[in-house]
Amino acid sequence: MTRPGARGAVAGRRLACGVIHTVWRPRVLGAWRVPATGPVILAVNHTHNVDGPVLMGTAPRPVHFLIKKEAFTGPLGTFLRGMGQIRVDRAGADRAAIGSALAVLAAGGVLGIFPEGTRTTGDFAALRAGLAYFALRSGAPVVPVAVLGSGERPGRVIAALPPLRGRIDVVFGDPFTVGGGRRTGAALDAATDRLRQRLTAHLKDARRHTRRASDT
Repeated sequence: MTRPGARGAVAGRRLACGVIHTVWRPRVLGAWRVPATGPVILAVNHTHNVDGPVLMGTAPRPVHFLIKKEAFTGPLGTFLRGMGQIRVDRAGADRAAIGSALAVLAAGGVLGIFPEGTRTTGDFAALRAGLAYFALRSGAPVVPVAVLGSGERPGRVIAALPPLRGRIDVVFGDPFTVGGGRRTGAALDAATDRLRQRLTAHLKDARRHTRRASDT
C-alpha cells in the first residue's frame, strides 16, 4: 500500500487555512471532538466544490481526502498529489486508492471522505459502501462533519463560489465506531445503515444549532 505524503497534507492544511480564512468567514464548532491522535475518518456532507478545501482549512489535523480522478489533470493534479490527496476512480473498486486510504489510517492519519460519492443535496441520504468498508476494515472512529452555507447562494463576484466573506459553518460531531473484522455484504449493509442514521442525526443537530435550514 502506498501512503500519501504526510508532509504534503500538513502543507495543504496550512495553505487551505490561510485561503479559507481570508476568502470566507468559517465558523468551526466541535473541533475538539476529533481525536488528537490515531486514525480517524471524517465523513463530510457535500453540496459545493469548496467543501473539501474548507474542511482541510478548518480541521484540527491534516486531512488526506479521497478526490475524484477527474480533478487530477494538469497542474492541479500535481498540486493535489503534492498535498497528500488521494486520486480515486469512482467507476469501480479502485484498488490503488483503497490501498492508499488504508495506508493513511494504518499510519494513524486522518482520511476525509464524501460518503455519497459526489455533490448532492448534502443530506447523507444515499451513502455508498466505501465509508462502511474503510470503517470496518480499519476499525477507525468516524467523525461526522456538516459543512453548511457553502451552497446557499452564489457569490456576486464569482458566481461559482460562495459569497466573499460569507459565513460557512463547519460542525464536527462525536466520534463513533461501527466495529471491525468481517466485511461481508450483510456486515457492510448493516454498517452503512448505522452510518446513515448517525450522519443524518448529526446533520439535523448541526442545522438546528447553526440555524441553517438547508443549503439548497
